[in-house]
Amino acid sequence: MTSLFARKPIEALQPDEDGAQSLKRVLGAGDLVMLAIGAVIGAGIFGAIGTAAAGQIGPNGEVVRSAAGPALIFSFVLLGGACALAALCYAELAAMIPQAGSAYAYSYATLGELVAWIIGWDLILEYAVGNVAVAISWGDYFNTLLRGIGVGLPPWLTTGYRTALLSSNPDVSGLLQTAPQLAGVPILVNLPAFGIVMFITWLLLRGARESSTANNVMVVIKLLVLGLFIAVGTTAIDPANYTPFAPNGFTGIHQGAAIVFFAYIGFDAIATAAEETKNPQRNLPIGILGGLAVCTVIYVIVGAVLTGMVPYGELAVADPLARALELAGYTGVGWIVALGAAVSMAAVLLVFQYGQPRIFFAMARDGLLPQWAARVDAKTRIPYTTTLVTGILVAAGSLVGDAAETYDLTNIGTLFAFALVCSGVLVLRVTEPDRPRPFRVPLVWVVAPLGVAACLFIMIGLPAQAWERFGIWLAMGAAIYVAYGYRHSRLRVK
Repeated sequence: MTSLFARKPIEALQPDEDGAQSLKRVLGAGDLVMLAIGAVIGAGIFGAIGTAAAGQIGPNGEVVRSAAGPALIFSFVLLGGACALAALCYAELAAMIPQAGSAYAYSYATLGELVAWIIGWDLILEYAVGNVAVAISWGDYFNTLLRGIGVGLPPWLTTGYRTALLSSNPDVSGLLQTAPQLAGVPILVNLPAFGIVMFITWLLLRGARESSTANNVMVVIKLLVLGLFIAVGTTAIDPANYTPFAPNGFTGIHQGAAIVFFAYIGFDAIATAAEETKNPQRNLPIGILGGLAVCTVIYVIVGAVLTGMVPYGELAVADPLARALELAGYTGVGWIVALGAAVSMAAVLLVFQYGQPRIFFAMARDGLLPQWAARVDAKTRIPYTTTLVTGILVAAGSLVGDAAETYDLTNIGTLFAFALVCSGVLVLRVTEPDRPRPFRVPLVWVVAPLGVAACLFIMIGLPAQAWERFGIWLAMGAAIYVAYGYRHSRLRVK
């Protein structure tokens, strides 16, 4: 039993810069901040923000999530505070352990192998499963763009089977009867979502530097588009739309934070770039904390403008920013925002698809996954096998999946990882108090416990179904660890 919690020495987590299983350091602090903006400003601000404001009704008319209304801005402040606590802990560990594994590597050094495996398995929910939702949201905005130029794809080629099965909208659920069938099964696939994931995968296979450059371009475009939305939307604000300000009180604010938390998880992806960061002891804390601060300010401003433009009940759509502009009479601007949203969410896909293969890579390098997952391309120095496999799996999920049901699963998995990272900082302060820390969490015995409590509090706001599915997911991971990871771990197999 003790060996299940064996810790990997931090010295062993320092990557061999010249080894065959090492990555190339090419990213600076500015690249990391841009990666954070690329990941955080995306599906949340262009998609989930509408559901958080308007609430969510189930297929049988039941209230799944209470509306936050204009008080959504307090959901963002709550999230920014909770994530700042976790981000400080991430910054301390990332500067100490500049390895590709992010929370997985930190847990291995602080809480032991079993917890590290759980976190590694859990992070699949954050990156791979989360990207299914992002790809589907991207497809919604892409379809808006096509309709804006008079082109339309058949609904059965833009709607996943799960989306039609779970939808309360009769126009969507009706596709189960009207779509073409194969052997009695409706053909319902989301080709745009599938296509964008495969394109991003191709881009990532070109190399980390090339991927970062593409992300920087997309981030500039998304910031310009959001600036346009704010400038135009400010002129259309009706103060009456701010009443009632908090229609469901703190319950709505809490549940709004729980769903939009999906948007904030991007700063964690910065930690997966540690092994490809120049001077990581300095640049990682700047990238993690700086990116989170910028994104929180953007979310609050956009949320205030959006809920002031139209009644919050009108925002329960896949493309709320474009919808708000359309209702306010700015259809042309709405099309531009939809274009910016498509670019924006492509950046989110890129950053998350960048992160997931590096988690697999780190776990395989430790023997917990098969060695083919630790292969690095000799020219680009990226984990090409896991990048390709991740791309195919996410694309397949995007083809038939539903965005709404993946949001909650992504959120609960990420919050769990954040809570363990905060705990790991405290453990390492006790077990290795004298180890050099390029960045130290201020008031750590206050900040870290508050980080754990904040994550658990937001998790409570998630529906029971999310907890049930999370339990099933962890049970599946435990079975794989017993069957393969435990027996092949390099801590035991010398």
